[in-house]
Amino acid sequence: MAIQWFPGHMHKARKEMAEVLSQIDVVLEVLDARIPWSSENPMLADVAKEKPVLRVLTKADLADPIMTKQWLEVHSQTRSSDAMALSTAAPQGYKEVAKRLKAFYPDDTSDRLAPRVAMVVGIPNVGKSTLINKLTGRVVAKTGNEPAITKRQQLIKLSDAWSLRDTPGVLWPKVDNEASGYRLAATGAVRDTAMDSAEVATHLLDYLNEQYAAELKARYGENLSVNDSVQTLEEIGRLRGCLGAGSLVDFDRAGRLLLQEFRQGLFGGITLESPAMREQEIADTAKRLERIAEKREKRKSDKKEARRKSRARNS
Repeated sequence: MAIQWFPGHMHKARKEMAEVLSQIDVVLEVLDARIPWSSENPMLADVAKEKPVLRVLTKADLADPIMTKQWLEVHSQTRSSDAMALSTAAPQGYKEVAKRLKAFYPDDTSDRLAPRVAMVVGIPNVGKSTLINKLTGRVVAKTGNEPAITKRQQLIKLSDAWSLRDTPGVLWPKVDNEASGYRLAATGAVRDTAMDSAEVATHLLDYLNEQYAAELKARYGENLSVNDSVQTLEEIGRLRGCLGAGSLVDFDRAGRLLLQEFRQGLFGGITLESPAMREQEIADTAKRLERIAEKREKRKSDKKEARRKSRARNS
């Protein structure tokens, strides 16, 4: 699914982040533990450049702990990067975030004139504002279940030694990897009005049927069919009473129900991608974009040749 949801404030936010980069000491990138790759914004890598990066995988209580461990290893492979998982049920984790930030500059002295600044970045609805409020111990950033709550940057004092620069959740203009687009939609990073709920739900079921069939059956019954995602969604819709005219299943309602229950963690801990999937999808996407570029160049060449022949005929 091609996602092209890029509100104006996101474009403005990207420019503003680039402008204040020289004032930043650490980039604190907030990722969704259920989609640690798809929630990693490729535009931010360009903005962050050589800055140290602390990646915080939020909503770890909703993710598969085995997969989370693998992703933490992937995101902690360089000296200038660190990663940790954060669960809303474990408040002590927020104190660990502050410790990890300070660890990037262990030689700081108490007479340092200006506080260090950590720029908090991430896609919409990933939990940036909740993280900031927990770190500061007060409500300084708006929170909500809808993406794109934060609309502007603000500098927030964390301690005498550290400040946080809050930024709006930023999606990139176009998601090239179609599978990532579906995962972003499934986890709520994109407004529901910008997607087809049944389409996203069936794509989600393609993966759940293969990797988490036991969890689905525990939720919807042992007789649930897990061989075909459309049939699975139809059975769930009928089970939950998502019926329309003629007692036919309303797939849109069934899709919205499935997505809601997934986002609430009612299936247990589920992660929608692995490091191995990332490498394969990067390769597949590169090949697909190469084919698209080749077709585009061929169309240009064909048009150029057609114009040349037309001029030759008319001369």
